[in-house]
Amino acid sequence: MPDDTATILLLGATGQVGHELTRTLAPLGTVHTPDRATVDLTAPASLRRAVADLEPGLIVNAAAYTDVDGAEAEPERAAAINAEAPRVLAEGARDAGAWCVHYSTDYVFDGTKRTPYTEDDPPNPINVYARTKRHGEEAIRDVGGRYLILRTSWMYSHRRSNFVRTMLRLAEDKDRLTVVDDQIGVPTWAGWCAEATTSICDRLLTADDTSQAGIYHLTGTGQTSWYGFSRAIFAQFGRTDVTVEPVSSEEYATAAARPAYTVLDASRARATFNLPDTSWAAQLANFREDVASMDGTLEALGAS
Repeated sequence: MPDDTATILLLGATGQVGHELTRTLAPLGTVHTPDRATVDLTAPASLRRAVADLEPGLIVNAAAYTDVDGAEAEPERAAAINAEAPRVLAEGARDAGAWCVHYSTDYVFDGTKRTPYTEDDPPNPINVYARTKRHGEEAIRDVGGRYLILRTSWMYSHRRSNFVRTMLRLAEDKDRLTVVDDQIGVPTWAGWCAEATTSICDRLLTADDTSQAGIYHLTGTGQTSWYGFSRAIFAQFGRTDVTVEPVSSEEYATAAARPAYTVLDASRARATFNLPDTSWAAQLANFREDVASMDGTLEALGAS
């Protein structure tokens, strides 16, 4: 483990993964988490100033424009946050000789494959959000230097808007729900993602092996549909009284198209960084235990 003099710049500390990272990254050094009033992701000058002032050894960008449907109406804002900001951070990291760790998404793939996507599969995003995230990947890659792009998927936590919280809130008012069953992916608990990211960052700061730079997939193992995920959620949280019925994507219209299959093969990251082989179902069980440790009730999911 690196000494406690490491300076870490964490963007997006109020988000799902970012909030967890404030805790997990702390043993690696001093974590700086500037708020939006200090660092504006849509203003490159403020990003450059933050990096120049701190001279960090590690930049972790957990900030993103994540509203998939909203991006269709706000493409310029989505591009500023998801594509331009990562480029500026990568340039700052390169100039400072720092590592830049950035999160991307399974949605960079078009979903036409029916076996898990590897890092070598060509991206082909089918909506505005996904295109801006892919442009962010390309920008970081083109800048070069010490960088890691971690693609993850179907994120949930006790914070912000996510599928788990939505399902449990809907179940408070309804005992019968319909959920899409023809979109397949890998649910990821933010707590697990933060722990895995921190393990990776520890190795990067200790070994400083630039041969490890590049794109990695970061999810658990297994796969499910939104329908299957919803049933697992209700089982974990003791809501077996809720009936869930499967529907097709065609019956559930959204502003942005969703890829049908975005299961990520994360074996490269597990092998390179010695990460645990944890299934998505085990992550959900661990998340339920984490919620229980807060106050033992579903009210723990009410944090904003």
